[in-house]
Amino acid sequence: MELSKLTKLPLRSIWKHEALDFTNWLAKEENLELLSDTIGVGLLNAQTEVGVGQFHVDILAEDDNGHKVVIENQIEPTNHDHLGKLITYASGLNAEVVVWIVSRAREEHEQAINWLNENTTESANFFLIEIEAWKIGDSLPAPRFNIIAKPNDWAKTVKQSGSGNTVSDLKLKQQSFFEQVREYGEENAKYIRSWRKASPQHWYDISVRSSLAHLSLTVNSREQQVAVELYISDNKELFTKLYASKQAIEEKLGLQLQWQELPNKKASRIIVIHGGNFLDETQNPTIIQWLVETADIFSKVFPKYF
Repeated sequence: MELSKLTKLPLRSIWKHEALDFTNWLAKEENLELLSDTIGVGLLNAQTEVGVGQFHVDILAEDDNGHKVVIENQIEPTNHDHLGKLITYASGLNAEVVVWIVSRAREEHEQAINWLNENTTESANFFLIEIEAWKIGDSLPAPRFNIIAKPNDWAKTVKQSGSGNTVSDLKLKQQSFFEQVREYGEENAKYIRSWRKASPQHWYDISVRSSLAHLSLTVNSREQQVAVELYISDNKELFTKLYASKQAIEEKLGLQLQWQELPNKKASRIIVIHGGNFLDETQNPTIIQWLVETADIFSKVFPKYF
């Protein structure tokens, strides 16, 4: 059998200008989706060259919950200047996720990003990513993102617990459980594209590629229940629109749902509940499978009605 040759390309042969070429390419929805899949964080509503004092951040986006995401690009190795800018942008924009994309990560800057992840609060999350471009034979170039440094929420949580910011044993178990959910989902889900890192809390959010709503998986050890819901933070019109297709949606899901408009609140939710105690490790394989499969079919069906 004759095989083609995999060739790595110089980045400047594809994107000659960092701001005009690479940033504008990355800001397109389909390319941000590649980055989103890599880091496990939904990226929406991207803006380029957003002012922060006398500087301009390359890309400012939002995650599925409306939190700000700063993206800084370099088609060159990391340097101190851009590290300082990252911290300035994160503080000036109150960003919860910071992504630094470079051609090559120097060891001292990888150490700096790891230090930031280990010594800041869980609302500050830093990614250091190398980008490469490859082609096979005479094919078009294809980008590849490689994570060099990323948040380690488990280590960060333990550090905060030891410094007086108490994190309960229950919350640590919730985080561990949702890490198992994430791992199973990455291997088995067909329609969910991004699985974010788990936090020490009783819910786990999943993007449906829309700023209108997101999925939320929840555990309740007291009631011995788990649930999957479509959470609409502030859009009663969307809830009404979905409710008008209630029968069709439930038929496609194969589930009977609880439709909670919550008239006295901004939010609305559409939820299905399943029995199960996540603290009982013998139940976890069944519970995790149900959560992932249910979230996956939610992700397939609901966005078609937005």
